[in-house]
Amino acid sequence: MNATRRRTLLGASGALLAAPALGQPRWPARPIQMICPWAAGGGTDAVLRIIATLLEKDLGQPINVVNRTGGSGVVGHAAIASANPDGYTMGIITSEICMLHWQGLTEVTFRNFTPLGLMNNDPAGIQVASNGPHQDVRALAEAVKASRPGQFKASGTGQGGIWHLSLAGWLMAIGVPATHVRWVPSNGAAPAMQDLVAGGLDFTTNSVVEARAMLDANRARSLAVMATERLGAFPNIPTLKEAMGIDYSNGAWRGIAGPPNLPAAVRTAMNAALDRVFKSSEYVAFMNSRGFGLTYADAEGFGRHLAASDAALGDAMKAAGLARS
Repeated sequence: MNATRRRTLLGASGALLAAPALGQPRWPARPIQMICPWAAGGGTDAVLRIIATLLEKDLGQPINVVNRTGGSGVVGHAAIASANPDGYTMGIITSEICMLHWQGLTEVTFRNFTPLGLMNNDPAGIQVASNGPHQDVRALAEAVKASRPGQFKASGTGQGGIWHLSLAGWLMAIGVPATHVRWVPSNGAAPAMQDLVAGGLDFTTNSVVEARAMLDANRARSLAVMATERLGAFPNIPTLKEAMGIDYSNGAWRGIAGPPNLPAAVRTAMNAALDRVFKSSEYVAFMNSRGFGLTYADAEGFGRHLAASDAALGDAMKAAGLARS
């Protein structure tokens, strides 16, 4: 069977893909619960809810989003991993699942999930104040390398968060210790960006999406994005590879996963449904309107992404003195 014919068959209909063995009920036969490890109203919650809305139409069953917060994401991720593997409880997992176990906060790792589809990735950006002295990321890097340890200050989130690790990874990529720049913990990207434009920081390494308000107000500039390609919503910001020749990327990603041992029919149907959701005009319009990065990988690709992310974040956390395991 040629590739075109195979893809046509795989994209046919969720009902056909989910067709059960003779005598077994077709999946899904009842509502599905989707767990979100983060609070309602946040970015992860917003992404899951648009996915759930579109999955409802595709699969023909209600998709109920349940926010299970707490423990820096441990509670919700553990709830997904320990759910009954019948296909009726799944959820959205985030980059923190490749960080929490390194911090000694949980024994749950990416290996405790059935990956179904990577649906989003918001790469870290390197932001400076508009009136700052550095006009491009190469100039900033040279200034950092020439500085004494702790002279430069950066922020974007709390201690040990994804944007802190983005800084650590970038520093190692330019040849300086991961702790060379002083990290100033903040309660999120918004207060960090406020501190940046007020002169309290030299730069931030949060996502470009989170910096958007300051960028639009011309109070800050993003010098580069830690991604393999430019962002559709921010086409004028170069990648680190373009700007510096550095092949380094990192960001906050989100994907759909279930507990281990999901039935093959569920995995197949969800793979096809998530592919259709990602390609739908509704999903693309929603993500573009929010500035979220449109990045997709099927179940197999998502599995590879999880393994690579866990290894890279573990290395960054060890270098920054943040790993406990």
